[in-house]
Amino acid sequence: MILSEVDGKRKLPIVIGAFEAQSIAIALEKEIQPPRPLTHDLFKNFSDRFDIVVKQVIIHKLVDGVFYASLICERDKIEEVIDSRTSDAIALALRFNAPIFTYENILTKAGVILKVENTEDDGNTVLKEIIQEDTTVNKKDYKNKSFIFRKLFRPPSRRSKYMA
Repeated sequence: MILSEVDGKRKLPIVIGAFEAQSIAIALEKEIQPPRPLTHDLFKNFSDRFDIVVKQVIIHKLVDGVFYASLICERDKIEEVIDSRTSDAIALALRFNAPIFTYENILTKAGVILKVENTEDDGNTVLKEIIQEDTTVNKKDYKNKSFIFRKLFRPPSRRSKYMA
């Protein structure tokens, strides 16, 4: 999965499992409804029943290529922070329409710029190369504590040039 910086060019690639990828894809494709609720749908139904809201997701740590995330939840105006696998946190953020945040140091360490080109033969968009983000950080960057990510991108397929 690739998260995209809202006001920038950097992307944050995150390796996830097949089940989580399916759950995220189903959340993105609003017209697809599985016959029975998936685990993330069950969590959403449970949360709705007990007036719990996921307000935001924060990807707060990167250790040995593993991202760590937290769900910021609220019930009766009381906030709770819940540790989560990043893929599960993103699947839930989509269901709750919650923003996803990360810190500049994580984006500097793992962020990339994707160079995308259109091929002339069939018009499909092709990912040509990944460019590692420059690791130099200026003072202004340190003042911005976090970056907001709202769009999830899937690799281009033969059926569609771009899917968000």
